[in-house]
Formats: sequence, structure tokens, C-alpha cells
Amino acid sequence: QVQLVESGGGLVPAGGSLKLSCADSGLTFTSYTMGWFRQVPGKDREFVAAISWNGAYTYYADSMKGRFTISRDNTKSTASLQMNRLSPEDTAVYYCAAKTTIINVDSPKSYDYWGQGTQVTVSS
Repeated sequence: QVQLVESGGGLVPAGGSLKLSCADSGLTFTSYTMGWFRQVPGKDREFVAAISWNGAYTYYADSMKGRFTISRDNTKSTASLQMNRLSPEDTAVYYCAAKTTIINVDSPKSYDYWGQGTQVTVSS
């Protein structure tokens, strides 16, 4: 049974940083592209970042470039999202997800597995 578990969310003041982690169990982790998405109530799930199976390729939504960094540690079957210079607009539930291909990494529909999400709240 595949399980992705996010952690690291919380409350942070504007301008602060958080690091989210996604731990996998049940996947052949190195076979999967890992992605991060976020969602606020009433809106569609939004692409944040993705990383190829070996970490060689990373992808970011334009508004996250330069502020967020995605990484992975295949020895620990974990993916991480370092978020810096956070603003209240970054407040959302953040989800990690896994897919077997490297195409359409910004499309939530293309992902096979999802975590339960972790809340990030940025106060002004």
C-alpha cells in the first residue's frame, strides 16, 4: 500500500521560512517523479514544484521560482520543499504527489498518488 505523508507545515510570519517533507512508504521511490501542489478553499489545486526521479531536473511555478526549492533524498525515500520569503498569499494546504512520468508535471490529474496534505499559514 502506497502512502505519502507530509510534515513540516505550520504557522509562520510573513518573510519567514518553512521546510516541508514528504515521506514515502510502499513506492519504489526512485521510479517516481515527485511533485508539490497547494490548494486553498474554493480554488483548484495549484502546481508548486516537481523533481525528477534522480533529482537532475526540477520544475517550478513562476511565482515560486527563487523562493522555493524542491529536493529529494532517494536513500531516505523523502522529498522536501524549502520555502523562503513566505507571504500570506502562500497560505494553503500543501500536498506531495508521485507520478511515474516526467511529462505534464504541473498537472495534478497526471499524478498517481497523493499525500493527505499539510497546512501552511503565513501571518501578515
